[in-house]
Amino acid sequence: MSPEQIQVNYLLTITNTTPMGIFSFLSRDKKQDLDKGLEKTKNNFFGKLSKAVIGKSRVDDEVLDNLEEILVTSDVGVETTLKIIRRIEERVARDKYLGTAELNQLLREEITALLGESDKDKLVQGFNFPSRETPYVILVVGVNGVGKTTTIGKLAYQFKLAGKQVVLGAADTFRAAAVSQLEIWASRVDVPIITQGMGADPASVAFDTLKSAISRKADVAIIDTAGRLHNKVGLMNELSKIRKVLQKLLPDAPHEVLLVLDASTGQNAIEQARQFTAATEVNALALTKLDGTAKGGVVIGISDQFKVPVKYIGIGEKMTDLQLFVKEEFVDSLFSS
Repeated sequence: MSPEQIQVNYLLTITNTTPMGIFSFLSRDKKQDLDKGLEKTKNNFFGKLSKAVIGKSRVDDEVLDNLEEILVTSDVGVETTLKIIRRIEERVARDKYLGTAELNQLLREEITALLGESDKDKLVQGFNFPSRETPYVILVVGVNGVGKTTTIGKLAYQFKLAGKQVVLGAADTFRAAAVSQLEIWASRVDVPIITQGMGADPASVAFDTLKSAISRKADVAIIDTAGRLHNKVGLMNELSKIRKVLQKLLPDAPHEVLLVLDASTGQNAIEQARQFTAATEVNALALTKLDGTAKGGVVIGISDQFKVPVKYIGIGEKMTDLQLFVKEEFVDSLFSS
């Protein structure tokens, strides 16, 4: 299949409604994939919820106590759970009566609102963004084992599918397998990769990657970094150094610092988000492995607590199973019957 045909097929699966390239809705196939990917989370949450309201006609203190327990055990997180409960209590106090039949709709509204409170408009929205004079630089951070390399590969594939030129940078020079794994993805997606081998200076690799992307007139540069949390000071220093060398070439780079988290680890993902956001200026999140877990509620908690937008979600093994996070579609899949 020619690159032109690939792009035509890609454009048939999305709708571009604004000049900024924000997708108004997912294609039917992508929505079905999302529904399937969130099935375990939905069944876990609503299975518990239906038991909590059985025999009840109105939302009372017992229902709210049960709901609080359900949200916490669904990995929404204590802080976010208390916020949701408080908002529902305010609604009950205002309306004097709230039926259990209305609880689903109210929960849907509150969760959508919480996800919306972390929106950031300075990020490029979508894969098919408008042309830029300089490359859009994505610095990818996260601990080993969360699916960081796979996420980078799938990102490169999606950008290329949208007609963008992509350059990868293997700046995780700390782990032997990291460079070779990224090279495999670069070969699979057929995009150039900049490497200097094991033990090289990550900042030097990042600099060479952006320099190459600029000379190639590439649209996107995606740079992998080492996933180490045991030494936060070292991590901060390394990421700070990478930022400084990138800014020698592009003063506003990196445009996106993408933290990759494994949704299946639940509260551990929240703790990783806390440590990484303290160590560097994270401004986007990717949550992987949502399809294999009932802990998808962690998306809500992380988005609310750290006020960092969830930009991508991983819902399967296929190249196309890294989706742009659209809060309305996510909530719709979570609450679909």
